[in-house]
Amino acid sequence: MRTILMDIVKVFFLFVAFTLLFYYGLRVMHAEYEHFHRYTPPEGPAVKVYSEEHSFFERIHLFFRLGE
Repeated sequence: MRTILMDIVKVFFLFVAFTLLFYYGLRVMHAEYEHFHRYTPPEGPAVKVYSEEHSFFERIHLFFRLGE
């Protein structure tokens, strides 16, 4: 009975230790990427993807044609 109880305590402490390690690892990753600017303008030979304006009816036609 004593060995079973000791095994349960070991597993509990390992679970708590790995949970804390995972939690603080996520906090470190969050702190690292918190100040990362996701919406900076692109550098180099960037090309604008959508450059032309369509009329309302052309957009509706495209909407129904694609089935969205």
